[in-house]
Amino acid sequence: MKSFKYLSILILPITVYISFTSTGLLTFLPLIIFFGFVPSLELLFKPTKENFTKEEEKKEKENKLYTGILYLMIPIQFAFLAYFFVIMQEANLATSDMIGRLTAMGLMCGVIGINVGHELGHRNNRIDEFFGELLLLTCLNTHFLPYHNAGHHLNVATPKDAATARKNELLYLFWIRSHFTSYVQAWQCEYNRLTTSNRSWFHPQNRMIIYSICNLMLLGSIYYFLGTISLFYFLGAAVFGIILLETVNYIEHYGLLRNKNEHGRYEKVKRTHSWNSDHVIGKMMLFNLSRHSDHHYNGSKHYQILKSLPESPQMPTGYPGMMLLSLFPPLWFGLMHKKIQKLNS
Repeated sequence: MKSFKYLSILILPITVYISFTSTGLLTFLPLIIFFGFVPSLELLFKPTKENFTKEEEKKEKENKLYTGILYLMIPIQFAFLAYFFVIMQEANLATSDMIGRLTAMGLMCGVIGINVGHELGHRNNRIDEFFGELLLLTCLNTHFLPYHNAGHHLNVATPKDAATARKNELLYLFWIRSHFTSYVQAWQCEYNRLTTSNRSWFHPQNRMIIYSICNLMLLGSIYYFLGTISLFYFLGAAVFGIILLETVNYIEHYGLLRNKNEHGRYEKVKRTHSWNSDHVIGKMMLFNLSRHSDHHYNGSKHYQILKSLPESPQMPTGYPGMMLLSLFPPLWFGLMHKKIQKLNS
């Protein structure tokens, strides 16, 4: 029964369906719920720091329902993407309605396509990784997996990492730097992986080559079968999903740096190198992504058994609230710099 709380994510496709079948203000319902109602509600509930006992953790790790819920998200994401192409063809659709529906699909891309794709991409079996690749393909963000696993987790909280926001870095500049630098680093990660096994970068096992072909085939198919307008709608939704991802990256590691030892090497990744959030609603709806400190300490740990530990730096509110705050640099800097100063004192 403990796994069923993660089915709360179904609120997202329900609100997106309402957006797709409505006009006017209701087309923005997913945004209103997730960036209006949820942040407000999280202020009313205290963060929960409870963890499973060792016995419970072992049991819950083997509970297949948690993975089953992730699998459920795959047909939902594909079904809504297909439906998105249909409803965007409606005649006499107002510009505001188009924007509302496009952002609704973009929210699906960010929360389900990328977030669930991220979780499955960390699994140590090819089937789950393949499902993660499919979800990321729906958001044109397939390069995320090689970069994230071989780059971000290795270099997090250092200047080498594209997805670690520097202190005083504006969110809007971070979006550009993080996305395009991580794309380049994804190619570098694959080059290094293949070179280690004495293979050329131009090899069928270079995932970036395969991903590039798949992305081009998807875009080409949309253009051929549905036309230019549908292609731009899809690109808009994918970009919105990627912006959500990069905003999450920004708040997860902002201003945190690992120390160097006497040999000039960075210390090992600790639970102090990611911002953590134990706010109840965000944990449930984002598959415990907000317990990010423990995730970076052990990237292969399944989402349901991630822990909250006292040494992890804490966000003052959940992810949606922090994402909104990051849009306003003076407010963000004023709050986070005080917290960083306190951590370093």
